[in-house]
Amino acid sequence: MVDTAQLFSTEVTDAVAEADVDTAADMGPIGSADAPDAPVVNVGALSRQLLGTWAEARLAARELTARPEMQRIEGLSMDEHRTRVFGQLKILAAEGQVHRAFPRTLGGFDDHGGNIAGFEELVTADPSLQIKSGVQWGLFGAAVLHLGTAKHHDELLPPIMDLRVPGAFAMTEIGHGSDVARIGTTATYDTEAGEFVLHTPFRAACKDYLGNAAKDGVAAVVFAQLISQGVSHGVHAFYVPIRGADGALLPGIGGEDDGLKGGLNGIDNGRLHFTNVRVPRTNLLNRYGDVAADGTYSSPIASPGRRFFTMLGTLVQGRVSLDGAATAASALALTIAIRYGSERRQFTAGSDSDEEVILDYQRHQRRLLPRLATTYAHTFAHDEFLVKFDAVFSGAADTDEDRQDLETLAAALKPLSTWHALDTLQEAREACGGAGFMAANRLVGLRADLDIYATFEGDNNVLLQLVAKRLLTDYSRSFAKAGFGVLARSAVRQARDRAYHGSGLRSLAQTVVDFRSTARSVGALRHPDVQRALLTDRVETMIAEVAAKLRPATKLPTKQAADLFNSQQNELIEAARAHAELLQWEAFTRALDATADAGTRQVLTWLRDLFGLGLVEKHLAWYLIHGRLSAQRAQAVTAYIDRLNARIRPHALDLVTAFGYSPEHLRAPIATGIERERQNEARDYNRNLRASGTAPVAEKSTTKR
Repeated sequence: MVDTAQLFSTEVTDAVAEADVDTAADMGPIGSADAPDAPVVNVGALSRQLLGTWAEARLAARELTARPEMQRIEGLSMDEHRTRVFGQLKILAAEGQVHRAFPRTLGGFDDHGGNIAGFEELVTADPSLQIKSGVQWGLFGAAVLHLGTAKHHDELLPPIMDLRVPGAFAMTEIGHGSDVARIGTTATYDTEAGEFVLHTPFRAACKDYLGNAAKDGVAAVVFAQLISQGVSHGVHAFYVPIRGADGALLPGIGGEDDGLKGGLNGIDNGRLHFTNVRVPRTNLLNRYGDVAADGTYSSPIASPGRRFFTMLGTLVQGRVSLDGAATAASALALTIAIRYGSERRQFTAGSDSDEEVILDYQRHQRRLLPRLATTYAHTFAHDEFLVKFDAVFSGAADTDEDRQDLETLAAALKPLSTWHALDTLQEAREACGGAGFMAANRLVGLRADLDIYATFEGDNNVLLQLVAKRLLTDYSRSFAKAGFGVLARSAVRQARDRAYHGSGLRSLAQTVVDFRSTARSVGALRHPDVQRALLTDRVETMIAEVAAKLRPATKLPTKQAADLFNSQQNELIEAARAHAELLQWEAFTRALDATADAGTRQVLTWLRDLFGLGLVEKHLAWYLIHGRLSAQRAQAVTAYIDRLNARIRPHALDLVTAFGYSPEHLRAPIATGIERERQNEARDYNRNLRASGTAPVAEKSTTKR
């Protein structure tokens, strides 16, 4: 457990003493960005940094999404939208943009990271296009690539790549969404016929919410319980034709159109079910499990559990891409809202005549700038995530531990970025008032389309529970081979920690250090080691507390052990969220260290501090209850966040411009400068009217007192 008390009382206290002059200045009046000593953001260099490791792939995708024929048209009917998006898929196939991850022998590039980087950018054109292309090449095609063998690749991938065979990814069932291991669809091997018989035994086993299933798909990768010689070998994937040349469903296959949804209506989601549908034995995608002609099952992975998670792990790219696409949507929303907020004027405050730009109001800054800081954190974390993904899928770092780390990272980051996108889109919409509610300005459409991102490719809460279980496993392993001395020292440390933080000694120590000085409180909080310690300590303490409460589970009957685990589920999920937040703060800090330009680095430091201290403020009750912060320092958190917002405000336009989205990507009239033109016209009119001497007199100025 991190000893943040020591950090506060020694290292950071010294750092604060050395920085007293800077700290005092930090608490002083805010200067404008035009001041002689004000930092200047190198927008070009920052934009290149934000593009990340696969900058060229992103730029190529953005060039494509800037074309009108690739973009969403608001107001289309569901059928018209579906037709348009399917036509756009044909353009993607012709351009080869979606083939990066496929083998070079088939016309691909074996570029897994670049493929995801480019794919994520499709969200700027139309989220329906992004997701439908993801279904075709990122799920359906990727399942054949990663779960099939050379024969499947040679026969099945070429028509998938060029869209001659549009396909569905049939995993999700009505009765078992995130619990894939318990899906009900069966694939029973018939030894005499040499075929698998796929069957939907009950309604809850129907495959649902499947992209391409309602209209366009002619084949599907179907996940089912493989049964051979009376033994169930768990979930495996099968290539199954579902429609004939006439577009009708094949015999034994039933289906329904899911119809109008809350968003993503350019995708033909539908339901499929199977009644004794037969496919050849060779249609089993058999990289991790095979059935011989005589029905004998074999697998290179002996453990059924490990085999299952290995197969699902090969499909982790869906979560990777959602993390990046959600972050891109947040960047789009903030670019629109901050540009509008920098031009829109309302209410007179410092002038009797000129209205104020709304982004100059403290509350407006509080609404948008912390979300901007979080979006930067997500952007930097995602690039590191993508590098990890590419290393695993390219084979550069493809051990079991690497794959487990990747899956845990995906389960940690995807929930935070998708929730953040929904929150940011809603706040940006409100911050733009009635203009934000107009479909032409895109915020409401993006909000509706991204709503489902929080639950597909894994419900966010379920994913965080997976992260928490990994954290608990790692925590328990740290003591698995520990001798009595290590365990004793751990017990003493935990007892000391409880005594120190619980007795008020922590608060007393901080009060002495602060000496009733907000500046000193801020000085400590600005120190990156303190921010790191606060965020790390919260994760480790939460995991340790839950682990202690769950320790008796190993000696309890199954039902009681499950009940005990369930009683800690909320705490586990919160610990996992805290872990993901720490990962993002660390990624932001590494990006900051890699920033060469001094002015940019200064502004990014403020932005990183805004993100880090925003997390502390968000969880302030925890820090106070657990004695990690004194009341004095807790007050300083909020005070300094307001100070940071004001410092970042002059650079807000540069920071969103650095995202690199052109007017063709934004396609929001309120982000084109039109609002500035309107405001200037109004100001010129009123100024000329006052100068003419013909302006009417306000009633209250004529009232006698």
